[in-house]
Amino acid sequence: KKKTVSFSSMPNDRKINSTAACISLMLEGCELKKVRSNSRMYSRFFVLDADMRSVRWEPSKKDSEKAKIEIKSVKEVRVGKKTPVLRSNGLSDQFPDECAFSIIYGDNYESLDLVASSADVVSAWVMGLRYLVSYGKHSPEAPGTGHPSLRTSWISSVFDLADLEKSGRIPVSRAVQLIKALNPGMKTSTIELKFKELQKASERPGTEVACDLFVEAYCELCTRPEIFFLLVQFSSNKEYLGVKDLLMFLEVEQGMEGVTEDKCLEIVSKYEPSKEGREKGYLAIDGFTRYLLSADCSIFDPQHRKVCQDMAQPLSHYYISSAHSACLLEDNFWGRSDISGYISALGLGCRSIELVLWDGPEGEPVVYTSPSAASCVPFRAVVGLIDQHAFTASAYPLILCLVVRCSAPQQRLAAQCLRKTLGEKLYLEPPNPMASYLPSPEELKGRILIKGKKLPPTCEDSEGEVSDEEEGWELARRLGQEDREAPEGGGLRRVRLSRELSELVSLCQAVPFQDFESSRRGQRYWEMCSFSEVEAGRFANECPAELVSYNKRFLSRIYPSPMRIDASNMNPQDFWKCGCQMVAMNYQTPGLMMDLNAGWFRQNGACGYVLRPAIMREEVSYFSANAKDSLPGVPAQLLHLKVISGQNLPKPKGSGAKGEVVEPYVCAEIHGIPADCAEHRTKTALQSGDNPIFDESLEFQINLPELAVLRFVVLDDDYIGDEFIAQYTIPFECLQPGYRHVPLQSLAGEPLPHATLFVHVAITDRRGGGKGHRRGLAGRRGRRVREYTSTKATGIKAIDEVFRTATQPLREATDLRENVQNALVSFKELCGLTPAANMKQCILTVSTWLLHSDSAPSVTLNLAEQYPPMEAQGPIPDLLRKVLTAYETMIQTSRTLIESADVVYGKLIQAQQAGMDFHKELHRIETKEGLRGRKLQKALESFAWNITVLKGQADLLKHAKAEALDNLWQIHNAGQSCGIGRNGSASPEPSRLRAPLEPIPE
Repeated sequence: KKKTVSFSSMPNDRKINSTAACISLMLEGCELKKVRSNSRMYSRFFVLDADMRSVRWEPSKKDSEKAKIEIKSVKEVRVGKKTPVLRSNGLSDQFPDECAFSIIYGDNYESLDLVASSADVVSAWVMGLRYLVSYGKHSPEAPGTGHPSLRTSWISSVFDLADLEKSGRIPVSRAVQLIKALNPGMKTSTIELKFKELQKASERPGTEVACDLFVEAYCELCTRPEIFFLLVQFSSNKEYLGVKDLLMFLEVEQGMEGVTEDKCLEIVSKYEPSKEGREKGYLAIDGFTRYLLSADCSIFDPQHRKVCQDMAQPLSHYYISSAHSACLLEDNFWGRSDISGYISALGLGCRSIELVLWDGPEGEPVVYTSPSAASCVPFRAVVGLIDQHAFTASAYPLILCLVVRCSAPQQRLAAQCLRKTLGEKLYLEPPNPMASYLPSPEELKGRILIKGKKLPPTCEDSEGEVSDEEEGWELARRLGQEDREAPEGGGLRRVRLSRELSELVSLCQAVPFQDFESSRRGQRYWEMCSFSEVEAGRFANECPAELVSYNKRFLSRIYPSPMRIDASNMNPQDFWKCGCQMVAMNYQTPGLMMDLNAGWFRQNGACGYVLRPAIMREEVSYFSANAKDSLPGVPAQLLHLKVISGQNLPKPKGSGAKGEVVEPYVCAEIHGIPADCAEHRTKTALQSGDNPIFDESLEFQINLPELAVLRFVVLDDDYIGDEFIAQYTIPFECLQPGYRHVPLQSLAGEPLPHATLFVHVAITDRRGGGKGHRRGLAGRRGRRVREYTSTKATGIKAIDEVFRTATQPLREATDLRENVQNALVSFKELCGLTPAANMKQCILTVSTWLLHSDSAPSVTLNLAEQYPPMEAQGPIPDLLRKVLTAYETMIQTSRTLIESADVVYGKLIQAQQAGMDFHKELHRIETKEGLRGRKLQKALESFAWNITVLKGQADLLKHAKAEALDNLWQIHNAGQSCGIGRNGSASPEPSRLRAPLEPIPE
């Protein structure tokens, strides 16, 4: 009876950590399901011949010489459902993608489609086959024999250095410390157990270990199979990455542009631990693992670590990181607290702090840090701290929101303190009545703005009455200081305000909100309103479009409901989606809401200001915060997320479970506009120790990428008391594509040392190809029925005629884009690649098939032409013929797009500008046409929709042309580097093809 191996229950000592392990498993053989073209599956036993020249299977109706595939005839090994048979509808739901693989072999490119019991089995066969295919021309020795590998030599040299007595043995305790030093984060108990296992197996117990045992322990403990598998995919010799291999990995998988061989050598010298590897320019498995774990390979785009957005827009066009007055308190009303809360909030980039001023016992104003009378801090001490720390984390303006609860004499002292302490930093210039918008953060750099009440111009006394802020009265009630009842009839309370304090308010004058129509007619740009979360939530649900429109010119501040006596936080996304700039958070309360806030404000150099999406800033634009699908003019994108593995996951902090083992699973959450909010989870990794393998693919559709946030949460399925292990929150715009490690954080947002998730990220357009937002990736097949975006009738004849001229160009723009997208997806599928692959990967795949043939390439790329044709040299098999046809269609549709785009783009922009010419006259035309009420509202909405659609579709077309040019550049580049290109001198200039896009003016 044949022996079978089940990887899912494989003991730890059979971990796949080398090519040798893969091949020894293939030599033993195992059961796989063979899939026929009629979609039926049959269990067969597959085994690698002892001479390693062919793979056989049994039982089979064919004689034993036919039920085999010779290694030398293998063209390619594909992972996943990448052939027509495996993609067929009858099978697609019967097994996960990661359990399927295909062997493409023979001159006719036939496919042997197989399904394994687990992803581990697939990894072993694919890794082993790829290794053997690489050495098909010369019969390989059994791996692991003969000359020691680069890695073995390096580990032996580490051992020699630790062998101080030169006895050939070192104490187990020293060996454990050595492995721990080489792999920070690994538990001492895990290493000790491994040495005990190996000593027992080799019958060499004792307190010392020899070099061979040390090497074996290191390789078993420190090889991550998923990274080894990745290295084998890109390595020319299956043991390490040469400079060209590394360059290919960085460009093709990591989406990096402009990588040079010098850059690759830099990476090798920085991360390769072995001296020989550094000298020869080789990156072996340990160096590769170190590189993937490093900050150079972070999931967070390094461009966003510094200020990278336009900071010259009006202040109202930014989200502003804001703290609630309780930001000092650990618990709003009965927690301990101290003044350092201000320092930590400012250190995190907070740009708006609220101060509630009370009468102090010593005749000067105080700020309470808890409801106990003993916890008040002199106002001047707080201002002194703010002066010291205001601009340590960010140079952009700080807004101090003053809520006055003290008497007029103490207000005068507060004003004097602010002037004296803050000096030149205080912004006191009166607003420019000729301007329409607030100054920009760039213009206000290094300045502190005071937000507060102002005396009316008619008041000439040293103090006067103003309407009171609603905020701050909850604390007053707790302190027992609420001696002013609300006036009869439910009007606003009135308070006395001193002139000195009033004069400090310039650009952020607090005024009560009446309604949107009154604001549109009478509110001045330097006046701002504060809303309680309940009131703002009502507006966000009932009239989101009006709230978005209001926030284009005016700042709005949202403060937590006084009912949150536990200092919990509201969801900032509920208000960001309507454009509200300042959502005041309780910084001291960790959890999901604070994670979203902290993650969100990381995206612009953590400077406390984030530019709002263009669709929320443009004077004329259609945006509904509660949209259930894609928005006009905003390209929806797909996030393809593969959660591969976890590293060094700690036990939940509050867990009552005995033992150290966790059974983790990962939740990936998207937070954004309601249409984007979604959550997917992986399966639970059972009995996996600290380094679980998940290997699961998740997919999200993102309709407004600029407002989306991705949050990873790792939870324990086997918990008692506390299930939370770790989290990490990142704005969608900051994601880097490719293989990345996610640096996990605690509930309080502190980094967890060495705890990571290993993931693969790809971002694609929702339908068809094209980059998913400046990343060289393509999307999925278009729908059967093509959808065309059209303009809407406003009911005003002259305006509708202008927009009607855009009907044909809109159809043409959609056809040009979608024809290319569909052709791209077909070509990728025939190459056996996913929609997330880029053009370079496609050309490299085709070249791999051809270069594994014994004869010269039967297909070549003629690089002398701008649109390089793929030409057959003599008769070619059916699969290659289909690939050529799909390539030709893709090139022709790309050519049509590139040559027609500018004319169609011009027509769209012309129609948009003609529409905008009516904008200033819109109210006059409405009156003339007699539009009122619902009809007027509908006309304004349709007008905004049309302008947004025309600009958006023109934008998409411009980007599609740039993508098509980029694909041509990739074809030339790949054709030259992989050996199937000819006449390569005419390769287009990358600078010409990759010219930066001019943004379409708002």
